[in-house]
Amino acid sequence: MMSIKEKYKKEVIPKMKEKFGYKNDFAVPKIEKAVVNVGIGKVLNSIDPSKKKELKKGIFSDISLICGQSPVLTRAIKAIAGFKVRQGSTVGVKATLRRSKMNDFLDRLINVVLPRMRDFQGVPKTSIDDGGNLTVGIKEHIVFPEIQPEKVKKNFSLQVTVVTNAKKKEEAIELFKLLGFPIKK
Repeated sequence: MMSIKEKYKKEVIPKMKEKFGYKNDFAVPKIEKAVVNVGIGKVLNSIDPSKKKELKKGIFSDISLICGQSPVLTRAIKAIAGFKVRQGSTVGVKATLRRSKMNDFLDRLINVVLPRMRDFQGVPKTSIDDGGNLTVGIKEHIVFPEIQPEKVKKNFSLQVTVVTNAKKKEEAIELFKLLGFPIKK
């Protein structure tokens, strides 16, 4: 089976040039990065303060296993009373993947994770915004093969955003279809 990088070079570039009339290989849209986000503010506010540090460490280690690199903690920019969020408090964990780590992650996402998700029928076209970026929500992080379900203390959801340099939504949809993403018709 071809990796996402090989598939892009051998299949996607020629088909995209043919369909959209690009004159140069470098004009064909490509994936620039993949961002994995986990919102933990709500989870941290709902548990006992003595267990917060342990839970934060568990989520941090699970994301580093999934992504293959150490994530960063994201903090609240401003206080929002309705959400019980103070300025500077930890609200999430994120990892930005590029190049080979991104390619490995996307290969696993397309071939292993999405098919393992319960009741998955494809990614809707509405998940692709006008800037050509795809955002997929994953309800349970245990669908990733790196995670051992029996060792998980708290199940959490995550969001994967795949950023492209496509100019139009149609180009991005075609790019994702050719790369093997299960886009709904």
